[in-house]
Amino acid sequence: MIDVNWNLSGCCDGAIILFLCLYAGYSLFTMFFMNTIVVKPMKLVSIFIHEMGHASAAWLTCGSVDKIEVYQNEGGVTNFRGGWKPAIVPAGYVGVSFWGGVFVALSGSQLGATIAAGIFMFALAICLRYSPNGTLVGVCIGFIIITLTATLLDWLVYNPLLQFVTLFYGVFIGWYGLMDIWDDTISRTVEGSDAYACFKMWPCCLPRCVGVQFALCAVVCQVAGLYIALVSLMTG
Repeated sequence: MIDVNWNLSGCCDGAIILFLCLYAGYSLFTMFFMNTIVVKPMKLVSIFIHEMGHASAAWLTCGSVDKIEVYQNEGGVTNFRGGWKPAIVPAGYVGVSFWGGVFVALSGSQLGATIAAGIFMFALAICLRYSPNGTLVGVCIGFIIITLTATLLDWLVYNPLLQFVTLFYGVFIGWYGLMDIWDDTISRTVEGSDAYACFKMWPCCLPRCVGVQFALCAVVCQVAGLYIALVSLMTG
């Protein structure tokens, strides 16, 4: 039986220190380079995950999805029919927060990182079925190739390469989501935002209040993901 070190006693050895340094470095990189061309592909991936959040909520509430698109101007849209709108509308930011945390959590082990990579590539492949525009087709194919290459190199040549890659995905997606929430829902009110759409459904909750809830969700998911990754590293 595996003895899980839930209280993180005995922290920290070299692997833990390296993991924490990478997490901090990736976080700083995301914050400082967010508005540069360097991270444009990752921003488009984050927007893809946002839109897949809406699509997943539509499917889970018995709706259907006609189209998923991501644009060069860093916008995106998911066309759906049916489903339960109160679950579908907030699922974009919630989905980004959740999957950012999941990628961080699974990056604590080789098997977990491989599972994360598999889920990511599967989602990218599924998206190609739902009338994606040219930008999203390029993003999907490009990141399938990158992630598959990292997975093969990890298992055949050098471990923990894939853990470093999935950790970067998780950190970037999570912190990008938080910064996007701040920009579109807390620092200002944008009528086309998910927070404003939630306000239209529940007038008692102002858009900025909805944004604060989204932000808390993003922070909780990142903290939970980091904790689970550390537990995995110390248990393994």
